[in-house]
Amino acid sequence: MTKIKEDKFLPPESPEIWFTEKHTNNCGITFKVNKTLYSGRSKYQRIDILETPEFGRVMLLDGLVMLTQKDEFVYHEMITQIPLFTHKNPKSYLVIGGGDGGTVSRVALHPEIEKITEVEIDEDVVNVSKRFFPEIASGYNDRRTKLIIDDGIKFIENSESKYDIVTVDSTDPFGPAEGLFSEKFYNDIYNSLTDTGILTVQSETPFYDIDATKVIYKNLKKSFPIVRVYLAFIPTYPAGVWSFCLASKMYDPLIDFDEKRFSAVSLPLKYYNKQIHKAVFALPSVYNVF
Repeated sequence: MTKIKEDKFLPPESPEIWFTEKHTNNCGITFKVNKTLYSGRSKYQRIDILETPEFGRVMLLDGLVMLTQKDEFVYHEMITQIPLFTHKNPKSYLVIGGGDGGTVSRVALHPEIEKITEVEIDEDVVNVSKRFFPEIASGYNDRRTKLIIDDGIKFIENSESKYDIVTVDSTDPFGPAEGLFSEKFYNDIYNSLTDTGILTVQSETPFYDIDATKVIYKNLKKSFPIVRVYLAFIPTYPAGVWSFCLASKMYDPLIDFDEKRFSAVSLPLKYYNKQIHKAVFALPSVYNVF
C-alpha cells in the first residue's frame, strides 16, 4: 500500500487564505478565500463578506456561514415553497428575520401573494446584502414587500394583523435570536395566523444537535395541532443536513400538497419540486423520533 503524505490533507500555507468554521470541537468546514469584500460590526453582530473560488460570495455573521451564492437556494426554497404549496389560498406572508432577503425573494416569485412583510432587527444585514448580494435581495424591490426594522418578538407580540403564512428565518438559537425559538413566541405567532395559517422555522441540524430540533418541535406542538419535520441538503451548513419544521392549524403538507397548482406554474426553482415536497418528510430511522 502506498503511504500518502499527511500534509496532502492540510490546507496550503500562505500566501493562500483559508476560512474555517468549527461545527463541533472536533470538526468543521474549511474553504479557500480570495479576499474579504466587507467586514464590519452592527449593533447586534459582526458581518463579513468573503469572495471564494468554490462558493462565490459568502456572508458570515459572528464568524458563522449564513449563506453562499452557490447553495443559498436550497435553504430559501425549502423554508418557503413547502408552506406556499401546502396552503390552499395564501395571500399574506410574514417573514421574521431573513435580513439577507433570500426568503422574501422566493416568496415574491408567487403572484398570488398580495402582501409580503419582513421584520428584521438588524438593518445593517439588509444593507450589506443589498450591496453584495443584489440578486438574492431582489425581493426588497418588489412593490408588495414591506420591510420593518424591529424586534420580531415584540412585533409579533403586539401585532393585530393576521397572516396566511409566517416564516421565522433566524440565526442559531443563541444571542439576539434566542427568543425566536421559545414556546411563548410560537404561541404569539399562532395567534397572528389566520384560521388556516402555516408557520415554518429552521430547526438546526439533527446530525450534531438533535436535542435542539426536539426542543423546537416540542415547543411548536404546544400550540399547533400539526407539526412536521423535514430535511434538506445544504453543503455549507453543519453536517450538510439541515432541518425545518412546518407547523399548521389545518393543512398537512403530506396530505394537502397542491400538486395541480404546482404543475400549473413555472417558477425558477433549483431544488424544490413535487417529488422533493413529498420526499423530505421521509426521515431516516435515526431521526424518526418526532
